[in-house]
Amino acid sequence: MSKVLLVTGGSQGIGAATVRLAAKQGWRVAFTYRSSAAQAELLEAEIAASGGEARGFKADAADEAQMLALFNWIDAEYGRLDGVVTNAGITGPTSSLENITTAIIDEVMAINVRGVFITVREAIKRMATDRGGQGGCIVNLSSIAASLGGPGDWVHYAASKGAIDSFTIGASKELAPRGIRVNAVRPGLIDTEIHAKAGMGDRLAKLGPSVPMGRVGTADEVAEVICWLLSDSASYVTTANVVVSGGR
Repeated sequence: MSKVLLVTGGSQGIGAATVRLAAKQGWRVAFTYRSSAAQAELLEAEIAASGGEARGFKADAADEAQMLALFNWIDAEYGRLDGVVTNAGITGPTSSLENITTAIIDEVMAINVRGVFITVREAIKRMATDRGGQGGCIVNLSSIAASLGGPGDWVHYAASKGAIDSFTIGASKELAPRGIRVNAVRPGLIDTEIHAKAGMGDRLAKLGPSVPMGRVGTADEVAEVICWLLSDSASYVTTANVVVSGGR
């Protein structure tokens, strides 16, 4: 029976590209979305038409009750879980440090950090070999912002991704003896909706030429790395944080 993959925030951007590629590679994919129901339905239909399997579930990664309902649904629908991609995340609006509000801080940290803790915690209960699982792999979405710091506009976002880097190190070492590999991917400037949503629609055009490779990346290029980490080809890889940034 095909393995089951959960992708949080899977209806658009890097998440959707990962859902498409994983389904093409034979995974049965469950993915979450928070508000983009129409995009989720289109993605389901697209993958079904190409012979794959992907099903969306409305859930906010920061909402523990909704995430518990998601995992109960996975138990009922699939009876197993083999891989997780913690992609759900937001940048929050741009802000200098002196003007940042606690509302911005709380929302970004809740989704980008607490949401990952909740997701991974529940995944462990289903994947760990000492809990009756088959083992598996977790891939966390970090960002090149974690090393650049996001000065002047996204320090809050960069800090949340720095937390994910630390989380990946600790989780990978804790879970390796229990049959679970944990890695991260650190995208750079990627052509997705996230920039426009933050009110910076011209950001890619402005910064793209400064990338050593001379261009921004695509969601599909990031998805290729994520799916490699999920695969048996990466069977001895854990604790890694793969930079996908064109040299930025």
